[in-house]
Amino acid sequence: MSDNRQTDPAGFPAEQCEFFVTGPVGRLESIVDVPETELARSATVVVAHPHPQHGGTMRNKVVTIIERALRESGLRTVRFNFRGTGDSEGEFDDGDGELADLLAVVEWVRRTRPDDDLWLAGFSFGAWISLRAAQTLPVRMLITIAPPVERYGFNELVSPNCPWLVVQGDEDDVVSPRAVIDWVEGLDRKPQLVVMEGSGHFFHRRLMDLRGLLKNAVQNQLP
Repeated sequence: MSDNRQTDPAGFPAEQCEFFVTGPVGRLESIVDVPETELARSATVVVAHPHPQHGGTMRNKVVTIIERALRESGLRTVRFNFRGTGDSEGEFDDGDGELADLLAVVEWVRRTRPDDDLWLAGFSFGAWISLRAAQTLPVRMLITIAPPVERYGFNELVSPNCPWLVVQGDEDDVVSPRAVIDWVEGLDRKPQLVVMEGSGHFFHRRLMDLRGLLKNAVQNQLP
C-alpha cells in the first residue's frame, strides 16, 4: 500500500496532519494537531514519547493527554516517533540519536513557525530527551512528566533558562518519586514540582486529572 504522507511540509499544517520530518538517519513519522482558531496562541510544543524499547510511541496515552491539554490551551502541537519506532526510519540509539531526532523536528518547527514560542514536553524517557534539548534551545516552557532521574545522566544537566514544570506520581513503580523529589531539591534553579497523589507511572485512572493539572499549570506562561 502506498504512503501518501508528505515529507517536510513547507508550511505548518492548518489542521491535523500526519507527515514525515527528515531526521539524521531517515524520515521521522510525525503528527501535527492545531487548536481551535479562537484559542490559538503564538506557541508550538514538541512532545517526546517514552522509551521506544518498552513500547513507547507518539500515541502513548500520557503523550496524547499532554498533547490534548496543551492544544486545548491554545498551542499547536507536534508529536513524532523516535528512530526505529512506528514508521520512523533508523534504529534505537540509547538517547543520543533520539536527541538528534528531537532537534530535527524542532528545526522543522522553527522553519515553519519562526515567530512562535518554542515549548518542549516529554514523558519518562522523553522527559530526559526534552531536558537535554532544553540545554541549548531557546525554549519558552519545559514540561517533564515522570523523569527517570536514576536511569540517565540527569545530574549532568542544568536547569534551563525558562519556566519548567515537573509532574511525578507518588505511586510510580518505574520512576522513584523520592529520587525525583531529591533531584529537584538539589537543583540550583528549581522547577515547579507537582506530586500527584494516587498516580502511577502511566497515570491510570488519573489521565483526566493530569490533563487538568497541565492546563492550570501553563495558564500564566501562555503568550
